[in-house]
Amino acid sequence: MAGASSLPADFLLSRRVQEMAIGHGIPTSFLDKIRQVTREFFEQPMEEKKKYSKGVGEVEGYGGDPTPEEGQFLDWQDRLFLTVYPQDLRDTKFWPETPKSFREVLEDYTTKMRMMTEIVSKSMAKSLQLEENCFLNQFGERAVLSARFNYYSCCPRPEIVLGLKPHADGTGYTIILQDDVEGLQVLKEEQWFTVPTIPDALLVLMGDQMQIMTNGIFKSAVHRVVTNKERERTSVAVFYTPEKQKEIGPEEGLVNEETPRLFKNVQDYEIVHWEYYQRGMRALHTAQV
Repeated sequence: MAGASSLPADFLLSRRVQEMAIGHGIPTSFLDKIRQVTREFFEQPMEEKKKYSKGVGEVEGYGGDPTPEEGQFLDWQDRLFLTVYPQDLRDTKFWPETPKSFREVLEDYTTKMRMMTEIVSKSMAKSLQLEENCFLNQFGERAVLSARFNYYSCCPRPEIVLGLKPHADGTGYTIILQDDVEGLQVLKEEQWFTVPTIPDALLVLMGDQMQIMTNGIFKSAVHRVVTNKERERTSVAVFYTPEKQKEIGPEEGLVNEETPRLFKNVQDYEIVHWEYYQRGMRALHTAQV
């Protein structure tokens, strides 16, 4: 798409929008397994993939997002969306049995992502001189992890078609594993910047609920995915969201006379976020004071 640039180094390292996590302890060989089972799943015949098809209007399962509201475009992508934690929230009928290693690899990846969210949440708290468990306490012991496996096929008209429309996530934050094909772009100061692909890196992308918890210090990132005429692209996004019905809000240590409270306490914000997303809009204003 026109108007996109390479991501500058200072933006890549900015804690306020995103972080590129390396040295996270997850072996490259295992990250390659995730990429492999992702590609193998989408390369299967349609009749095999349809065994895990989601229902009309549902989010979980195989297939594109529910049809957006009138005036909104469909994204150029295929996807599989699964709730992976807590275990009692899983709907295993959507968990592919082929490739044979898919379930085992995803189970292992879920364990590693739970460890990752603990490290990231504590690190963000420490960076703001807060008690290290404050964000973990807001997310709750039953914080939800969902995995979205994305496949973007070659597109004959990449200059006019998006793989994923511009939006900010309604999560606390999202951890993204890319392959070696660039396509993810982040909006900064009205310009789109392409996020580079780094083999061992996991991209941590801030969501609306982290912006609420940090009283606006960490910004949720508006992002999109562009299509490619020459190469297919896959990615795996793990969404980290507060446990259901748990109220979250700005940390008290970040609210004072100089920095007044910007957001109300909210509950199940992701539901409101989804309603606005279907209309091509953001929902953050609904949480503002």
